[in-house]
Amino acid sequence: MSRIGKAPVNLPAGVTVTVAPDNTVSVKGPLGELSQKVDKDIAVKIEDGVLTVERPTNQPRHRSMHGLYRSLINNMVIGVSKGYEIKQELVGVGFKAEVEGNILKLSLGYSHDIWLMLPPEIKAEAVSEKKSNPIVTLKSTDKQLIGQVAAKIRSLRKPEPYKGKGIKFVGEQLRRKAGKSANAK
Repeated sequence: MSRIGKAPVNLPAGVTVTVAPDNTVSVKGPLGELSQKVDKDIAVKIEDGVLTVERPTNQPRHRSMHGLYRSLINNMVIGVSKGYEIKQELVGVGFKAEVEGNILKLSLGYSHDIWLMLPPEIKAEAVSEKKSNPIVTLKSTDKQLIGQVAAKIRSLRKPEPYKGKGIKFVGEQLRRKAGKSANAK
């Protein structure tokens, strides 16, 4: 048995899960509603506020999907009850971030500003305080979508290994390299 797949998903108060006949799992909670299509071979059962995912056989295909769908459903339950938040820090002289509606405007040291249109499911805010780096905070109920958007923002200016300039996640440890040595012969 998959260790992840056989773990039950506890449903917090205020979260309801429904399984449609076409094996679509819908999770509704205080922060919103998410749905995920589950493979027809995987069974999703709800009893007494606990959701379990079961597989029919021990085939490699079924084993691989067992833990996957349990994790996806668990991420949806956490998303509609607590939500997800990712903070990114812009490290560099003159780097700026502004949010206007669902458009993120970034100044990253290029000759032009970068305008990034965010999906409507994601709420963003940018905080710029004196003597500190600007921080962009993304909030959403969908873990996959917020991770994808955060990776896209980071790819616009990846941190470089010598000075650490670029966009990094708050708390991320970067591998730094030593610069040229002055007395090398």
